[in-house]
Amino acid sequence: MSEDLLTIRNKVSIFLLFAAFLSAMMGLVFVDVVWMSDELHEASFTEITQELLLAVIAALFIYHARKSPEQRPIRILVAGFFCCMLIRELDFLFDKISHGSWFWFALAVAGVSMIAALRHPRFLVSGLADFMRHPAWGMMTAGMLTILVFSRLFGMNELWQHLMPGDYHRTVKNMAEEGSELLGYTLCLFATLGYLMPSKKK
Repeated sequence: MSEDLLTIRNKVSIFLLFAAFLSAMMGLVFVDVVWMSDELHEASFTEITQELLLAVIAALFIYHARKSPEQRPIRILVAGFFCCMLIRELDFLFDKISHGSWFWFALAVAGVSMIAALRHPRFLVSGLADFMRHPAWGMMTAGMLTILVFSRLFGMNELWQHLMPGDYHRTVKNMAEEGSELLGYTLCLFATLGYLMPSKKK
């Protein structure tokens, strides 16, 4: 009975902690829009936080890749994927070099990650299967679907122009899209912590 109560306490504590963190993340959108009179551009709190979340996720996977040879290939590959997403978010910086140059930097990172991961193909397949069997995979999938599918469709100009005929405000569309992306990145961070932290205890 005491073990059951301990499990319930731990799960509720994690839920409350995640709820507080998620509330703080979404509060950034409020700060940008209401207090900063911002349009959620590249220098907004929301955009910067998205980039920080991506950097933290990639760094965690890289760090834990060093500690587990069997899981190293898949963790390097996942880290490379999130690094590519970070480069895409920072496209405005790479545009100062050349417009669209972010693509070549992302391609280079993807290539290096795949080469490093494919050095041990047997571990790559088993590591991917272990990742997909882990409970955190569901939240990671939800986060990626939110970022790559939902936010893109929800942020379509045509949708918001029809919702606000004759009084279209791009700030509203940006808030909806960037807020959805921030939610997705936060879910990916939660999944990363859920997947990697237990392995640290082991």
